[in-house]
Amino acid sequence: MWILFAFGSAVFAGLTAILAKCGVRRMDSTLATAIRTIVVLMFSWLMVFLTGAQSGLAAVEGRVMLFLVLSGLATGASWLCYFKALQLGDVNKVTPIDKSSTVLTILLAFFLLHEPVSGGKVLGIVCIGAGTFLMIEKKPGQEEQSGLWLPYALGSALFASLTAILGKLGVSGVDSNLATAIRTGVVLVMAWAMVLITGKAALLKTLPREELSFLCLSGLSTGASWLCYYRALQDGFASVVVPIDKLSILVTVAFSALALHERLSRKAGLGLALITGGTLFMLWL
Repeated sequence: MWILFAFGSAVFAGLTAILAKCGVRRMDSTLATAIRTIVVLMFSWLMVFLTGAQSGLAAVEGRVMLFLVLSGLATGASWLCYFKALQLGDVNKVTPIDKSSTVLTILLAFFLLHEPVSGGKVLGIVCIGAGTFLMIEKKPGQEEQSGLWLPYALGSALFASLTAILGKLGVSGVDSNLATAIRTGVVLVMAWAMVLITGKAALLKTLPREELSFLCLSGLSTGASWLCYYRALQDGFASVVVPIDKLSILVTVAFSALALHERLSRKAGLGLALITGGTLFMLWL
């Protein structure tokens, strides 16, 4: 079943990127991150009470809670970077780099969790790296107004990989719904602290209603993705769950073409094929 949960995570994560892009066209990305985290938190705790997992809160060990908090901080940092990158760059550019966190996650899982790395996974890593490079291209006639999107996207990938490892360590012996809710609370505190520190709270008075709706939908999609993701992590291998989750890039590319009219060039299409093939290669070899 954890394989099915991993694929569910991929579908909802793919939808999240498109909905989030529609929600940060004019809205400040830091404020957008904080607002959508409220939705994710409400969704997460709703699932906790529906499943009766709240009774296990008092039994969470200190070590496990520490890893959940650290995972939440890494998630918050990844989100802040990711939505800033989405605001500055195309979805089809940002998403491949964010999904390249698979490579780092597998390496960290090998060194820290002692999960095996086969020759197939090594080849898959090479394909993902090459595919990501091919998908990062400048469109003809396009100015690099968003030249800063790249470091933000790289930061998103780095923190996303740390999130997966810390999350794996933090869901041991804890209901996955409860673990997700705890982590989301940490992200909420971090996101709103950044809003206050950067003086973005005043922008709440001028929120575009249409973008706010997209952010709420994005938050619901993220909540569903997280619930599937950490349920899969609880029972499966991080080095397998993460690559499946990264297949969300296929959903993202498909919806970016339909909703945002972003098209892939032949070079970028080849890169997408390499990323997808490399991911599948790591799963079955």
